Amino acid sequence: MDSDHSPELGFASLAVRAGQVRTAEGEHAEPIFATSSFVFTNAAEAAARFSGTLPGNIYSRFTNPTVRMFQERLAALEGGETCIATASGMAAILATCMSLLKSGDHIISASGVFGTTLSLLNQYLSKFGVATTYVRLSDLSAWEMAIRPETRMFYLETPSNPLMELADIQALADLAHSHNILLVVDNCFCTPALQQPFKLGADLVIHSATKYLDGQGRCVGGAVVGDQQRVGVDIYGFLRTAGPTMSPFNAWVFLKGLETLRLRMQACSESALCLAEWLETQPAVERVYYPGLPSHPQHELAKRQQRAFGGIVSFDLRGGREAAWAVIDNTRLLSITANLGDTKTTITHPATTTHGRLTPEERERAGIGDGLVRVSVGLEETVDIQRDLERGFQRLA
Repeated sequence: MDSDHSPELGFASLAVRAGQVRTAEGEHAEPIFATSSFVFTNAAEAAARFSGTLPGNIYSRFTNPTVRMFQERLAALEGGETCIATASGMAAILATCMSLLKSGDHIISASGVFGTTLSLLNQYLSKFGVATTYVRLSDLSAWEMAIRPETRMFYLETPSNPLMELADIQALADLAHSHNILLVVDNCFCTPALQQPFKLGADLVIHSATKYLDGQGRCVGGAVVGDQQRVGVDIYGFLRTAGPTMSPFNAWVFLKGLETLRLRMQACSESALCLAEWLETQPAVERVYYPGLPSHPQHELAKRQQRAFGGIVSFDLRGGREAAWAVIDNTRLLSITANLGDTKTTITHPATTTHGRLTPEERERAGIGDGLVRVSVGLEETVDIQRDLERGFQRLA
């Protein structure tokens, strides 16, 4: 097999070339190695592979060439040493916590993270003696005040879901490292096309590949990117044992998604900015959450930290849940689904979907009101997205 890419290549070149292997068949597109196991030439080779003294494929739960191509490509795009692919974004978070934390350890998490992440921390990790304290993402002093002697991890999404609040990654990295704490950043909303947390001091980067990395809503997957010891040894060891790993077919789909990642992120960012500006002019809209707007309190940080502002736009409607549901139900073009990062624009009501399992107190702490609507802007014409939302606004009027 032949691998031909250089770390000196630009982002777009890495997106289509990094990690690729070519077999003796001479294929141009990456192959799908749809096999559960691999054959050895003799018993000695099998023993050497299993003992780790000889590198190579063993079993697709933890060694598969297609999955490895996706891992190497994503690591190259993020600027990390290595990557481990998982069955879902939540599996990536679980694997990270199970591998790097133990009973008695303490996590400080942003309060505005994905609802299922909150459930994982509150309902499951707590059973194993891992405690979590929640702070506001952008309040650096709150992060500092929450630190305990047993704090081992800062966990955050930036921008946050769905309120598009930002963390100053460099400032949090400096704070974390001064106390020997890991900084883990979920880079799902921006992807490495718009933001590279390692350049700002992050230790680990997590992805739900289901979203923008695929970009067409076809497969579920996740990934953790970082250094060789934590990711390549510790997290890899957990995945090899527990098995929440990515399938070869899904890895192949994600490889194809990475090839167009920059183009898609640029296009949806441009359209989302236009949509956000239009939403600010609508009488029914009380507030728009989008870091590309000058009205966003962290607009300047977004300009420093991101190459563009992403495709997620959220807005509060006057009239609470009734108004939010009326706007959602009167759309005809937009897809009513909680997924995001698709070429098709999606719309959802976070308080009753993505964050519906949270208690009212938890939603209030996260800033998720009943009138909040989240739109993941796709690749349709921006004016058509506006017209579709306008149907709901007219119904409210």
